Amino acid sequence: MKVGISMIYKRVDESAPDPGRFAAECEKLGLESVWVGDHMLFHAEPTTPFPAGGPIPDHYAHFPEPFVVLAMAAATTKSLRIGTSVLLVPEHEPLSTAKRIATLDRLSGGRLILGIGAGWLREAAEPLGSDFAHRWTQAREHVAAMRELWSKPVASFHGKYVNFDRIVCNPKPAQQPGPPVLIGSADKNALKWVARWGDGYNPVCFVTNRAVAFMRRRLEELKEECDKSGRDFRRLDITLMLCLTGDRAQTQELLAQLTDLGVNRVVHVSASEPLFDGDYRPKLERLAQIALP
Repeated sequence: MKVGISMIYKRVDESAPDPGRFAAECEKLGLESVWVGDHMLFHAEPTTPFPAGGPIPDHYAHFPEPFVVLAMAAATTKSLRIGTSVLLVPEHEPLSTAKRIATLDRLSGGRLILGIGAGWLREAAEPLGSDFAHRWTQAREHVAAMRELWSKPVASFHGKYVNFDRIVCNPKPAQQPGPPVLIGSADKNALKWVARWGDGYNPVCFVTNRAVAFMRRRLEELKEECDKSGRDFRRLDITLMLCLTGDRAQTQELLAQLTDLGVNRVVHVSASEPLFDGDYRPKLERLAQIALP
């Protein structure tokens, strides 16, 4: 089982660690990957309900720009993978985003994993260009257009949201036809999208003791969707975002059960507080102690 960690910031200020230094520590400990989320903008008085229930945590208004953070993480490491969890694709203009992704993947030696979502905060999404009511249709089209730019010497694309003719976009990603796209969504249609146009699945489950039952049910459904679409389930990258709360014995048993289900990576993300709130080192060392072989 590959083990990663999500970098959740309380603030991006003098109290926050350098992501390059943090990533180097993760690589030295033996973690497989580091991840960062995406909220380009926030709203001063949001009315959209928080998906997890209750008030929206304050740190959601303080997410950094993800590709800047991941570039700094890649620059100080050699094999550590870097990922978005998740990039809100409809909130990013696709041509310039394709260029950023390709450059980062090329310069990191093909280490980027593109976890994607479509956003839940309408008030912040729409100013960034999201067709909020149809945001997953838009996300799918943005990904398809970026894959054309990543894989073709000269690319053309014509859709509802993206239109261009004979565009040259270099450099190309080291990974072809582009970095793996892992769909992270609780939408009822998410598993269909994974089977039809995704490279993997990266849901989140904050209730640790329900993670096995949750993934068993979801992966059974995903296998059915793969059969319908003619996809090989075994080729999908199955990642689970969860909060690892038990001791070493409990955590190793949990990881073994998830492996048996077909999960190949877990990414630790705190359900209660940002990772970078106070000293992160005890949290990082504890994760290595309970989760690594």
